[in-house]
Amino acid sequence: MDLMNKIVSLCKRRGFIFQGSEIYGGYAGFWDYGPLGVELKNNIKKQWWKWAVYDREDVVGIDSAIIMNPRVWEVSGHLKALTDPLVECKICHKRFRADNEDIIENHKKEHGGKSDWTEKKNFSLMTEVFLGTTEPKEKSYLRGEITQGVFVNFNNVVSSTRVKIPFGIAQIGKAFRNEITPGNFSFRSREFEQMELEYFVRPDEKESSKVFEYWKKERMNWYISLGMKKENLRFSDHKPEDRAHYAKYATDIQYNAPFGWSEFEGIHHRGDWDLGRHKLTYKDPDTDGEFTPWVIETSGGVDRSMLFILIDSYYEDNINGKERIVLKLKPQLAPYKVAVFPLLANKKELIEKARKIYQLLSTKLNCVWDDRGNIGKRYFSQDEIGTPWCVTVDFDSLEDNTVTVRDRDTTKQERVSVDKLSDYFQNKLS
Repeated sequence: MDLMNKIVSLCKRRGFIFQGSEIYGGYAGFWDYGPLGVELKNNIKKQWWKWAVYDREDVVGIDSAIIMNPRVWEVSGHLKALTDPLVECKICHKRFRADNEDIIENHKKEHGGKSDWTEKKNFSLMTEVFLGTTEPKEKSYLRGEITQGVFVNFNNVVSSTRVKIPFGIAQIGKAFRNEITPGNFSFRSREFEQMELEYFVRPDEKESSKVFEYWKKERMNWYISLGMKKENLRFSDHKPEDRAHYAKYATDIQYNAPFGWSEFEGIHHRGDWDLGRHKLTYKDPDTDGEFTPWVIETSGGVDRSMLFILIDSYYEDNINGKERIVLKLKPQLAPYKVAVFPLLANKKELIEKARKIYQLLSTKLNCVWDDRGNIGKRYFSQDEIGTPWCVTVDFDSLEDNTVTVRDRDTTKQERVSVDKLSDYFQNKLS
């Protein structure tokens, strides 16, 4: 089984990612996050929000609406520019992205190597919705990116806070694109979540270029700080013909995925495209001068980040002749920080002691209780979902009030006093 199939199997088996609407055959491009998936995803978002907002003085956050006045998308240029090239097979009438040569070549095999395609045409990725109580209903759109919610609130944020240029507005939220060929598991989806920072600077080439380079380094370093291997990450600059309609220049952060180098974050110099088209300006409180700020954007995919973090942390090794799967997630990202269990599940005194420890730790950490099977299987079960530490209550615990703490990555064990357990884990997580 190749790595990608192993990841898909693990996600389904252990409750990270499920196919959306699975009991009705699923729905292409839509995914549901299970009990462990939602924890991992939330932890990624918490780390990003801390990095983007809490650890800085020059960034504030917002949460804008998914559906906005349709004029937003008309003015921003998305209705005309957010498109992909599409071709249709005249034999079976299936549609594909015209720029995906591998998929097109593979499709030819379904017809014995024959091919007959329509002319390439542009296909809008905007997802339409219809609102109102009378016919004809008003056509609007699910947002194709979360960015525009920041720009239409630019004046509101400036007037309601003390931010001054340069400053940023951060946001995490859902976006929707009517992808022609969703695929590669949760990588290319029709519903996805973004974490974006729009950083506003003066309209100056030299200054904006420095800010662009600054955010490039910051974003790459952030992913490395989450434990992702540096050798699996790279920048990929956009050629002029490949840039989005709003970008002066842009680069992607790509991951070396099983299906090839793939982007999961973009850093874009948007210039004054957005604020200029929305006719929004900034009045400098120090000089009274008025100008249209330029924007440097960092736009990361939450779903793609999670997928690549899962792939990057996946290991297989052998412990005393037994194979195990390990997710070597950074502890801050792990769905559960600690697993607590009694050595034996049929000894009342061990269960009672372990329960008290579980309840104590659960007030500060996301913990899980496990008393199924033998101790070895419990360890391996927790390794597979990325739990960094396991606490085992044994008969010595009843005598000296210490427990065994096992490390996920090294499998080494040490005795720790119950009284010091909370501080022990807090220190590990700091």
